[in-house]
Amino acid sequence: MILHICPRDVWAAAQASGAPYEGDTLASQGYIHCSTSAQVSRPATFLFRGRTDLVLLEIDESRLPVPITWEQGDPPSPDGQLFPHLYAALPVDA
Repeated sequence: MILHICPRDVWAAAQASGAPYEGDTLASQGYIHCSTSAQVSRPATFLFRGRTDLVLLEIDESRLPVPITWEQGDPPSPDGQLFPHLYAALPVDA
């Protein structure tokens, strides 16, 4: 299982439409940023501190259209950790 943080209203809209979720980086960077349970505090702290309008998506990798790619984070982790990136839209049923 991998995780992704997103605004509650954006996720609700994806669920309502049934369209795959593209996040805010698929179009601009080519992938959706994700993390493991051990890593999720890093983006939560650095990117989303103080926000209360977010949900944490638990993603079943077996339901994804493409395999996860493990790469450096953005910015790279000082300890060299690799983060899971999804190079496709996320099906809402995953």
